[in-house]
Amino acid sequence: MENRYCVCLITAADKNQANKIAEILVEQRLAACVNIIPQIKSIYRWQEKIEKSEEFLLIAKTRSKLSKDIIRAVKEKHTYSVPEVIFTSIEDGSEEYLDWLGANTLFSSNIAPDKEDKSK
Repeated sequence: MENRYCVCLITAADKNQANKIAEILVEQRLAACVNIIPQIKSIYRWQEKIEKSEEFLLIAKTRSKLSKDIIRAVKEKHTYSVPEVIFTSIEDGSEEYLDWLGANTLFSSNIAPDKEDKSK
């Protein structure tokens, strides 16, 4: 069975940025719902240094086919040069919830096929 739906994880530097990204994704119907978890602690390597920061985690429920649109939308509003935008498939779930998810997202990508990244 094709994985029609997925969860997208996005980190944001602050509450304002997290809210802006979440609102854009829902307004543009790129995500049916975005949860925002405040003040997560991230520890990561950046430019050969170990960094520690408090961030906000966005959990967006969406269609798998919209991943490129979501990446584009996040990059347009994000302050990080390399924002975290990762996806994982939804294997199963409440039929009613998945129906709602589908009804509240675009059916397919807004990116024209000739504009997609050909490097992958």
